[in-house]
Amino acid sequence: MLRLVLPKGSLEKATLELFAAADLPVLRSSAVDYKASIADKRIAEVRILRPQEIPVYVAEGLFDIGITGRDWVEETASDVVSLGELKYSKATSLPIKVVVAVAGDSPAQRVEDLPSGLRVSTEYPELTRRFFAGKGIDADIRLSYGASEAKIPDIADCIVDITETGRALRAAGLRIIDEILVSYTEVIANRAAVDDPVRRHAMGQLMTLLNGTLDARGQVLVKLNVSRLQLDAVVALLPSMGSPTISELADGGLAVETVVAKATINELIPDLKDAGATAILELPISKIIP
Repeated sequence: MLRLVLPKGSLEKATLELFAAADLPVLRSSAVDYKASIADKRIAEVRILRPQEIPVYVAEGLFDIGITGRDWVEETASDVVSLGELKYSKATSLPIKVVVAVAGDSPAQRVEDLPSGLRVSTEYPELTRRFFAGKGIDADIRLSYGASEAKIPDIADCIVDITETGRALRAAGLRIIDEILVSYTEVIANRAAVDDPVRRHAMGQLMTLLNGTLDARGQVLVKLNVSRLQLDAVVALLPSMGSPTISELADGGLAVETVVAKATINELIPDLKDAGATAILELPISKIIP
């Protein structure tokens, strides 16, 4: 039914891990194969291609649905439908940022301080051209095939590059002076495919699985028993999605369960025990579907 295209390169590992966790494992003959499959009746074809190309191919109808970065949708100005962001990037759950950076000792404090005619090195020539034109700055935009930070100051006066934390740019002696775009990984779809009710429904079901898997990351299910007298003290300690589920036990006590952040569990479990909870269980969660 759906022709799906997934990103190769920096997003590849994280994307394949997400699909596997969502019970949509991507199968291919080798790690370098561009053709793949998913054993799901909603997915007829899978390709793995560079994220730079994916928005164009989806817009042209070669694929119904694809995963890429918002940065490449904007760079290619592709006419696609966004089905939503997926909150992960190549290394973290943080978005990437497309930024303007200059040498650390540059007098420029903001883009407007840069002179007309400056040389800009970037992997995003069209996005960069539109940005500087919008600022009224005549810039010499030069396509970079990587290592843009190494081109200041001899080859370029500034760069437009991506960063998650800014650490690599600072290590290269550069300083960020503006932010052009915040880019999450995004699911995009072909407009004609979205207009087809059958394919649109299949896309919605895939998004439910992917978002449910992402929402479950960093969360655990806590189950415990407690007496009626100590219930209030225990419940007061529990953060919850809505409210805890409470049910009666055969011995007259109560069973309580709720979802909590994994990062808090090392403090929460001892506190629950001190408040009177017993038989405390911590269980992993695969998906959370609201």
